Amino acid sequence: MFYKRMVKAFSVLALVSLLALTFATPALAFDGREGNNITISVDEVINDDLYVGADNFTLDGTIKGDLIAGGTVITINGIVEGDLWAAGQTVIINGTVMDDVHMAGGALFVGDKAQIGGDIVSAGGSLELRQGSTVGNDLVFAGGQALLAGDIQRNVLAGVGGLELRGTIGGNVKAGVGDSQNGSEPLFFMPNSPISIPTVKVGLTLDPAAKIEGNLQYESVKQITIPGGIVIGQVTHVVPQVNEKTAVSLRPTPLQKVGKWFLDLLRTVVTLLAIGLMLVWLFPKFIKNATENLQAKPLASLGWGVVTYAAFFFAILLIILVMTLAGIFFGVLTLGQLTGTVIWLGILALFVLVIGFVLATIFGTKIVVGTLGGKLILKGINPDLAEHKLWPMLIGVTLIAILVSLPLVGWLLSLLVVFFGLGALWLLGAKKLAKKPVG
Repeated sequence: MFYKRMVKAFSVLALVSLLALTFATPALAFDGREGNNITISVDEVINDDLYVGADNFTLDGTIKGDLIAGGTVITINGIVEGDLWAAGQTVIINGTVMDDVHMAGGALFVGDKAQIGGDIVSAGGSLELRQGSTVGNDLVFAGGQALLAGDIQRNVLAGVGGLELRGTIGGNVKAGVGDSQNGSEPLFFMPNSPISIPTVKVGLTLDPAAKIEGNLQYESVKQITIPGGIVIGQVTHVVPQVNEKTAVSLRPTPLQKVGKWFLDLLRTVVTLLAIGLMLVWLFPKFIKNATENLQAKPLASLGWGVVTYAAFFFAILLIILVMTLAGIFFGVLTLGQLTGTVIWLGILALFVLVIGFVLATIFGTKIVVGTLGGKLILKGINPDLAEHKLWPMLIGVTLIAILVSLPLVGWLLSLLVVFFGLGALWLLGAKKLAKKPVG
């Protein structure tokens, strides 16, 4: 459905945008702070951008630039003259943000005295705009539920399970919402939050006091009754497209499940074989040596595979930590060029590491383990074919693709393939490095 696609798209957009800006190259010096509890007092003025990492962060003062904050609870009571970028379990805005707000979290709250000069782009479990709050431009939200009682000067774009409108929307509203049997279930609950989470019904709810000065387009299974005078423009109800065979029941039939499984398997096999053929053609020794390492040291491969898998996530955290600390350190020293160099090198390292790991785990491990499996199978049938460049890979990779796609046990087999394959690749890399001459 539309709202599910919106949730995924804007969640990724908000979080990636937040990460990208957090590590962007600063043109000027910035202030960086971290700790358990950080408060910017009401009489304190930050003349640069402020980067904050804290369990609990409260802004009562003024920031002349942008604010980038991450933590458990982020509270904005003061003034941010630039953009606000915030990610946390709870984000609370009671003050003024003169430009745009980008936020992601479990509970997002905009108080009755909050003033947002630009857009709100957000993703999370629950978003509430209290009556009295204003948004100068557009509001975009993807998540579980949203209660919009404040005034939004322009448009609203939402992909949610439940959306309730009580305030005034100066432009158009385009929303994809969920549906349920009775439409009364609360969608979101989060314990230990410093704010109360509103109860929003599944679907679209329009309060009699709401006003939409533009058009309303909503996508949902059920059509709702809209009181007169709420929507000035046109109302369009979009019904999600449902296959005629599944119109009565949204659950796929066993035959459809089998068909989907077979098509997914076919795509996986074709992709793996295409990449495997390319590797055999371009790097025949690589596949041969990796397979031999796995065959000679299966237990060592398994052990090193587990270590490599864990080391990848540790390396990600380490690079981010180094980037953050170096950025704060050089920023305090007003060495903007060094800050930019360190951060961009870190981003490049993250890109290379993530791409390499994804390619290795999704494709490389299956090709290496599959080639060995095909070789062992052919050895008992036709020893000559077992030493062929292609046949072991073709047979083994096809078999691996089938095994990892099996219900219930496929995920476990896939994980074992990743561990064995990563270990074999690690051992191959270690052997190559050991053979390199020193000096």
